[in-house]
Amino acid sequence: MKLIKAWTGDLDRAYELFGKFQADEHGFVNDAYGLSRDEFAQYMRKVEDMHAGRNLPEGYVPATKYILVNDSGDYVGIFNLRHRLNDRLREGAGHIGYGIAPEYRGRGYATAGLRMILVTALAEYGIKEAYLSVNKDNPASLAVQRHLGARIDHDNDAEYFTRIRITEPGAMPEPCRDPGKDGACG
Repeated sequence: MKLIKAWTGDLDRAYELFGKFQADEHGFVNDAYGLSRDEFAQYMRKVEDMHAGRNLPEGYVPATKYILVNDSGDYVGIFNLRHRLNDRLREGAGHIGYGIAPEYRGRGYATAGLRMILVTALAEYGIKEAYLSVNKDNPASLAVQRHLGARIDHDNDAEYFTRIRITEPGAMPEPCRDPGKDGACG
């Protein structure tokens, strides 16, 4: 399993993956929702700019969108890593957002991808504690975060705001490498 920067992947396969998510699904915001194939190609250029910190909209920080690719080469999820926080992110979405395509949910991909993103956050951006948010109507995502050591810092009517202290890769829980259709490791 691996994470690839979204703009470096196969554009058609990325377009198909992004098309599997609504504009806002349980708190996972998909800015590419409803875009045509040509608009999506332009969007990927903006995603690359955001990674480099170029042409950022007011209130945004540099961020990298990744695609989670399983060992069979399937595009199974999207992970967004914000390189740093501002006040809005510190009290909101935090460092990381993620979504797994519907047909791959419940198989351990979110846990595996989140673990990889946490390792990347520490190694590439020096983030030692990741801030995340999760909608209260998404207990599966909260369970993923808790499996990797998240604690609930605070909440509001709709969301929990969690923190995960990031340790060296060998000290973090190892998720299943490539779960089968039933979610079991084989």
